[in-house]
Amino acid sequence: MKVAIAGGTGFVGSRLVERLLAEGHQVLILTRNPASVKPAPSVEVVAYNPKESGAWQQSISGCDAVVNLAGEPIAEKRWTPEHKQEIINSRKIGTQKIVEAISKANPKPSVLVSASAIGYYGTSETATFEESSPSGNDFLAQVCQEWEAEAQKVKDTGTRLVIVRIGIVLAMGGAIGKMIPPFKMFAGGPIGTGKQWFSWIHRDDLVNLILFALQQREVEGVLNATAPNPVRMNEVSQTLGEVLNRPSWLPVPAFALEVLLGDGAQVVLEGQQVLPKRTITQGFDYQYPSLKQALEEFLD
Repeated sequence: MKVAIAGGTGFVGSRLVERLLAEGHQVLILTRNPASVKPAPSVEVVAYNPKESGAWQQSISGCDAVVNLAGEPIAEKRWTPEHKQEIINSRKIGTQKIVEAISKANPKPSVLVSASAIGYYGTSETATFEESSPSGNDFLAQVCQEWEAEAQKVKDTGTRLVIVRIGIVLAMGGAIGKMIPPFKMFAGGPIGTGKQWFSWIHRDDLVNLILFALQQREVEGVLNATAPNPVRMNEVSQTLGEVLNRPSWLPVPAFALEVLLGDGAQVVLEGQQVLPKRTITQGFDYQYPSLKQALEEFLD
């Protein structure tokens, strides 16, 4: 296949590019910073502005598939009104322009795999969510609704659509990377109350799920990109301590994160128990179904 990837230089996209190349596919990377991509055989790099129509859209013609992973980071800055608008626009307008490119393409890609997030469901300490569950009504739920609504429009072009609602992605770096240094200094522990749900997925399982969605032509619609065994934050802390052979008793108070991130702390301080019911019934197998397995893969 020839696969176009928006967000191909990010935490997940870069790993997806590696896997596609290892399997003999061609990759077209859409990026705002072409100089950041190391030249490689079977890799084409196209400069693009995700919020604007332009010549870059012509590069989608002849691609067999498109993967849209692009979007402004959610939990790295305070949620000022300006940043909240940027979080929405980067996803809503970015997806709109990808769909516009697909509609203009000749020949058209056969499939779009578009990212979303488990923030779609809102947060809860008691509820369980699966793919058919209704959306929440907080800011992140609103973001995901608008994001997915733009992706849905690709179906009018005849292109198959798979939306992956992504949980907290585990690999060296990312969200878990910020928890590791305190543990190594014997000062690790749960964040906030410890009772909040932590619905996670190993990065390699996420990449495998995207490949599964690209290659299985009968798969379409929403898939939860979370492992089948979500845990509470207390268990995350305990398991991280076991794998690193460090204590895990010193909690990180909620206000410390709120000072750094403001409303953005919600991503870690609140959570949701998300089960990949439809992902499993579609036939996807997890390489890392348990948290300890996942952490041991990159921390041992």
